[in-house]
Amino acid sequence: MKLKWITGGLGWVFAGPMGAMLGYALGSLFEKADEKEKFKNHFKNVSKSAAQFEISLLILSAYVIKADGKIDNRELIYVRDKFSTMFGSSRSKEYFKLFKHIINNNSISLRQICIQIGKNISHAQRLQLIHFLYGISLADQHIDKSEINVIEKIGFYMNISTKDLNSIKAMFYKDPDQAYKILEISSSASNSEIKKAYRKMVMKYHPDKLNDLNEIQKKMGEEKFIKVKEAYETIRKNRGNLKY
Repeated sequence: MKLKWITGGLGWVFAGPMGAMLGYALGSLFEKADEKEKFKNHFKNVSKSAAQFEISLLILSAYVIKADGKIDNRELIYVRDKFSTMFGSSRSKEYFKLFKHIINNNSISLRQICIQIGKNISHAQRLQLIHFLYGISLADQHIDKSEINVIEKIGFYMNISTKDLNSIKAMFYKDPDQAYKILEISSSASNSEIKKAYRKMVMKYHPDKLNDLNEIQKKMGEEKFIKVKEAYETIRKNRGNLKY
């Protein structure tokens, strides 16, 4: 089925393995002309970069939710609510239809999907994807190793370092060295090393790195930035002799 009605303005997401997955899903879900037009209209005021990020997020979320072999309703609610916040009520409903279809009808290699995404979106956007996925993994208040393993695979396939993965993971999972892990340093680091790491992480997670996304997506990106500041403040208070 040809999908020129939607693919033209969205570039690489409708090529390669992602294109195969989306082509099947969209062809199955939106067969009628009015359904196609309704879905297409959601992209009229969305930049190509933001739309590509949104679709990447949608697809990777489906892989994580399926990781443990069951679909937890709390995770679905988390995704639905986040979609609503990021995309608005109307667009999120259409996305959620597509999301659920991908969950139930997906046979494309995760590695192929991640390599395609990794080649086409910025490092900052990839980090934001990982942040969202860790949020899904904790939505059911249970640490599931299979979901964590899938997120780590996604990170590896998208060329995200182990340090970056551990930093973002530490923002969700409590640990005695949580603050240090967020800053990507050892608890034995000197004060000068901590300050240097803090400045580096502030630059890495600064919301301005997501300028090509929409304002709501950028706002959600601030969560990582805030966690870095909180981590530094925790270390500063615990050490007592660490100043700004």
